[in-house]
Amino acid sequence: MLNDWMQKGDYFTYCNNNSEHQIFYCDSKTTLERSSENAEKPVLLLIHGFPSASIDWQHVWPRLSESFRLITLDMIGFGLSDKPKDYPYCIADQANVFQALIKQLGITEYHICAHDYGDTVAQELLARRGNMIHSTVLLNGGLFPETHRPVLMQKLLISPLGKWLIKFYSYKKLKRTFASICTKTIPDEELKVYWNLLELNDGMAVMPKLIRYMEERRLHRNRWVTALQQAQGPIRLIDGIEDPISGIHMVERYRYLIDNADVVELAGVGHYPQVEAPQQVLIAALEFWRRYKIIS
Repeated sequence: MLNDWMQKGDYFTYCNNNSEHQIFYCDSKTTLERSSENAEKPVLLLIHGFPSASIDWQHVWPRLSESFRLITLDMIGFGLSDKPKDYPYCIADQANVFQALIKQLGITEYHICAHDYGDTVAQELLARRGNMIHSTVLLNGGLFPETHRPVLMQKLLISPLGKWLIKFYSYKKLKRTFASICTKTIPDEELKVYWNLLELNDGMAVMPKLIRYMEERRLHRNRWVTALQQAQGPIRLIDGIEDPISGIHMVERYRYLIDNADVVELAGVGHYPQVEAPQQVLIAALEFWRRYKIIS
């Protein structure tokens, strides 16, 4: 599973503060599935969540690649990318990573599909007021800090004890967390890939730094909520409403704050809809893109 995903990708060098970091990315234009028409397809940027990686998109990748040129990456600190210990991890920098890649690839306009932590990165990209983003699909994420309900491990990670407690985190605890936030069972084989990616390059050590995004959501709430309210392109929220972190309670807040909110509620689905119910996500997302004539 992981080897197959790695074969789809490559690395590019991201420079920040005079330091260079290797970032794993996938571009469907460079995979075996590419075709002569692929360059003419609209570009879809897939942005993963916390604490997983771009492999989250493996179940929807084949179908989406029929309609889009797909671009995704493991954000710095995640998955197969570098995980520097002495690094100023923040949402704005993760947005910079994506912008560095699309600039390198010569992309001038694109669409977004994001999940969880990736929703916040998408909000930052939208807040930059560029005209490059033509539509956005958001899956379960903490769009509003007042509705985000972190699990116990997240609360512990962000506490002063986080850097010590992470040393005792285990696969068993990861599995228990996923069982509590997902309605549908994720196979052991898949969860073990998530675990291996977490451990890779001593990734556990940077988790307490990455989790600070929860503080950033409160600090930048106005900027990121305004980005949704004033987005130039259409937005659809597709939400697994059984999610205890960002489920129906977040959807209700979204409808209250966003005029003419476009929402698809996935009953019986939890925090990872693209993993738990990929076909339902595809149906909802493809209908949205067809409605706006983004794809045929």
